[in-house]
Amino acid sequence: MEQPVSNITYSQTGYFNQLVIDFLADHPHLRPFYKHSSLSPDFEAAIAAKKSQPQNRGVLVSSLQEQYKGLHITDHVKNNINALGSANTFTITTAHQPNIFTGYLYFVYKILQAIKLASQLQDKYPQYKFVPVYYMGSEDADLDELGHIYLAGKNINWATSQQGAVGRMQPEGFADLFTTIESALGYGPYTAELMDMMKKAYLEHENIQEATLYLVNELFGRFGLVVLVPDSPALKRLYIPVMRDELLHQHSHKIVNETLTRLSQHYKVQANPREINLFYLTPTSRERIVQIGDTWKVLHMPVEFTRDTLEKELQEHPERFSPNVILRGLYQETILPNIAFIGGGGEIAYWIELQDLFAHYKVPFPVLLLRNSFLLADMPSLARLNKLGLEVPDLFRDVESLVNDFVQKHTNAALVLKDEYTAIEKLFDELSLKADIDITLVKSVESERSKAIKSIGKLEHKFLRAEKKKFAWQTDQIRVLKQKLFPANSLQERKENFMPWYIQQGPGFFDLILEHLDPITDQFGIIYTD
Repeated sequence: MEQPVSNITYSQTGYFNQLVIDFLADHPHLRPFYKHSSLSPDFEAAIAAKKSQPQNRGVLVSSLQEQYKGLHITDHVKNNINALGSANTFTITTAHQPNIFTGYLYFVYKILQAIKLASQLQDKYPQYKFVPVYYMGSEDADLDELGHIYLAGKNINWATSQQGAVGRMQPEGFADLFTTIESALGYGPYTAELMDMMKKAYLEHENIQEATLYLVNELFGRFGLVVLVPDSPALKRLYIPVMRDELLHQHSHKIVNETLTRLSQHYKVQANPREINLFYLTPTSRERIVQIGDTWKVLHMPVEFTRDTLEKELQEHPERFSPNVILRGLYQETILPNIAFIGGGGEIAYWIELQDLFAHYKVPFPVLLLRNSFLLADMPSLARLNKLGLEVPDLFRDVESLVNDFVQKHTNAALVLKDEYTAIEKLFDELSLKADIDITLVKSVESERSKAIKSIGKLEHKFLRAEKKKFAWQTDQIRVLKQKLFPANSLQERKENFMPWYIQQGPGFFDLILEHLDPITDQFGIIYTD
């Protein structure tokens, strides 16, 4: 068996938009919208900028210690939390919502990338300490996105009538979910261990964000990963100056819109700012705040404020104010000593809208890095591909195009009627010359030419369809492999959950990913698994 291809460029995959491709190339159209190069970032400059930002590390450390109270944590995690109190400690952060059971495969990739980058920077700059952080977007209220996972070819949905921030929801009904999940997963050497971990997470904790904190700590604590739940009164208090300014003066709307005017000349806008980019958060709701005259109203709720009562609410209950996508990153960079943020294509797209907003509030803009992407290809699939004379990168193509090319390559029949097309064109060219005596004849000739060409096209299609029957086994295998590795014609990482791999390999699955990770790359990786 030949050495299989281990990576391809992002543009070759066909699954990433032009903004992502241009970001990785530091394209001149995009480069003005972010501070540091995507492939050769200046981490020393990022550290220097972060050092200049006033921070209250004591609040961060005490908040984390409170969040972790009652959890078993490794010495590595404990030491990293304590180290955040030092002015020479910096974080490498990735963020994601608390999808049930971690959601998609790329959740794992993002976290492991933060872990590996922190390790690499630690080796390069031993005078500093670098801590990987998972920032939990627990205030997200999109249950349709967060409340399901994909296993064994089908979506498994969490049925609940709860509303508001998903992180605050109670994990009711999870006992039934486990029955479905265990049936879908089947047996693996680590199935019992993983299910025990999952059950402790969701059946022994009060809400989704606590369950997710427990689960992520159990999975990644050995690497020293620190999980931060930003839904915290103490942490929100550090953000009061920005939230107050947003409520009273609404600078973000103007600043970000000016950026979007320039950005939209070349790219589709990812997120549009509202006049007020804060939600009002209660235990069961997360609703927009709008200003109408001298009154601030919470939509869909009987709640409104005057300026005085609004300021009082903000000072006494900052946890009731929740930043949306425009202000979330600024909140993250206010409370963390962060120098690098790892995000997917969608996250990069909205972060590049925010550089001027960061500058307005004198918060350093971090290094932006595209998260690593992988395709996990098992060895039996690789063997089938080799037998077909194909490689894994071929499967990134449209399946029908791939099947047609395969048949045309291996058939002895002349399926492409190139000579016939040429003959038809020559014949009708001659007829056109003869028909030149009457304009109506010319039109008739051209009409018949069009019909003839369409007829040849239909015959060509029938020839190909007939020939496909001779290659039924091979073409079926191509379709099966495509569906297996690209479920629902999507990238595997955007659909599958990590559990099917973990139950077979256990913690070694994460070690395998870490081995192949390159935190700063423009290559889409292909990992071959047993």
